[in-house]
Amino acid sequence: MNGAHALLDARGLHTYYGSSHVLQGVDFAIGPGELVALMGRNGMGKTTLIRSLLGFARPRSGEVRLDGVPIGGIAPFRIARLGLAYVPEGRGIFPNLSVREHLAMATRSGGTESRAWSIERVLATFPRLAQRLAHRGSELSGGEQQMLTLGRALLTQPRLLLLDEATEGLAPLVAREIWRTLKEVREAGTAMVIVDKNLAMLSELAHRCVILVKGRKVFDAPPRELAAQPQLRARYLGV
Repeated sequence: MNGAHALLDARGLHTYYGSSHVLQGVDFAIGPGELVALMGRNGMGKTTLIRSLLGFARPRSGEVRLDGVPIGGIAPFRIARLGLAYVPEGRGIFPNLSVREHLAMATRSGGTESRAWSIERVLATFPRLAQRLAHRGSELSGGEQQMLTLGRALLTQPRLLLLDEATEGLAPLVAREIWRTLKEVREAGTAMVIVDKNLAMLSELAHRCVILVKGRKVFDAPPRELAAQPQLRARYLGV
């Protein structure tokens, strides 16, 4: 998309882990309300790109701008306060905090009436959490932890939500709940970057598909263009 109209715009990102050159000149932009499916085989740089956008990994060169303002070098917690929320692979649940405490800790005011998330709305969206309010994070199933992580992120009233392996390892029924919620979030106008292996759901929801191969962007186009190129899907995604 045009960087001039981007909510988040990254240019020429080169990110290393030690001597390993993971991102090699990646450009990535996402507009207000846009949903981008970030694709690629394992180890191609998807998580590193997300972490570079959020300040957890510091690119050696390149620039990340939010609303046209550079945010490189800003601490991740300050970037989060600017309206970016992260649902990491592995979920990041605090084992000794209850569901109620997780949600209360994350709650922020703000957002329009149609986009605002409250604890009541999260519990209505994920009724299982309402039944587990007193349970600690360590006592939840993997699916319940993912619901809690997503609910916690939504309570920060994000402008941009980034999800790494959104439904990885979840039972089909739980995964359907997650996808239903993400569709609701999309329709409310929140921008999202989603990493997941469910190509069918990503293609249904995404405005654009971005594919990374060995730290380089090799595809950036609407889902219909990806669907029209089976050889490309087989080569870069194995599907």
